[in-house]
Formats: sequence, C-alpha cells, structure tokens
Amino acid sequence: MLATYDLGAKLRQLRLRKKIALVDLGKHTGLSASMLSQLENGKLVPTLPTLARIAMVFDVGLEHFFADKRSRRMFSIVRAGERLRFPDRPDSPTPGYFFEVLTFGATEKSMSAYLAEFPVQDGKEARPHFHSGAEFIHVLSGELAINYQGEDHLLEAGDSVYFDASEPHAYSGRSENGTRAIVVTSQPRL
Repeated sequence: MLATYDLGAKLRQLRLRKKIALVDLGKHTGLSASMLSQLENGKLVPTLPTLARIAMVFDVGLEHFFADKRSRRMFSIVRAGERLRFPDRPDSPTPGYFFEVLTFGATEKSMSAYLAEFPVQDGKEARPHFHSGAEFIHVLSGELAINYQGEDHLLEAGDSVYFDASEPHAYSGRSENGTRAIVVTSQPRL
C-alpha cells in the first residue's frame, strides 16, 4: 500500500534538490547513510518518526510524502471576461482603488494577484492598511504614490516595489487618465 506513495523517490528528490550527500543527511537526521540509502531505494519502509526527522531537515510537512503531486498540480486559468471589479471598500462613495482578482479560480494558493486601478483622489488622503505577508506592485500605466512607513514614494509606469505588508501602507493614483498596476500578495513564511 505504501509503495503507491513512492516515498523513496520523494526523499531522493528532496536530497538531490538540496545537494546533500547521504552521509550529510545522516548527520542532520541522526540516521545512518546506509538506512537512508535503503529508504531511497524502497528496500526499507520508514516509520512516521523517521519521516518526521527527514521532513524537518528539508522544511516540508509530512503531507509532502503522502500527497500525489501528479494529480494535484495546480493549474488555473482566469478568463478576462470572468473577472469582477470591486472597490477597496464596498461602503465608500469614493474608493481609493478598484481591483480584479486574477487568481480567484486557484485553490490552496500561496499568493494572490490583482489588477488594480487607482483613480486620482482629488486631495483626499489615501487610507493606510496592512496585512500579513509580502506585497509586490508593478505599475502598468500612470503614476502611483505609495506611502510606506511615513515616507512617500512615486512609481511610474514600469516601476516595481516589494515590501513587508504588515507595515501600514497606502496608495494614491496620480494620473488623470488613471493608474493601473499588478499587485501580488503572498502569505507569511512560517
């Protein structure tokens, strides 16, 4: 039954990806190189504690060894006509920005991507917000002012910024014809 999970091949793939020799992996896990070799070659079935030791060294969860990656590979297409446009706050008469979710069809995603439009705010101050993880913005057209940690930064078409989104930040469009950008947010590393 465990053969269907191909535990040995998954272990070998992790080890080779990190370029770790069996002897070195043995030092990190407390397991012998001989035992690790037998595990990789399918001659020995690992116990859960053994797999847990190995998983900790490679910073993966136990599910890595039991998930069928071939059938679970994520691939999700979002057609332009399927996207919906939302204001930053549904109750605001003059939203600070509008966004379309570019990744709404994907499940178990580690990042989210948006197409954002930033209208000129006519002297109104942009509302700061924050969230966990990181944020990346690439300006497609127009100019975008970003306030981060109390400093104003102006981005033009073609400019990008990456930052820790747990710090308060605010956006403001500065172009009469509107500003468009791709915004990508990621989950925090654990």
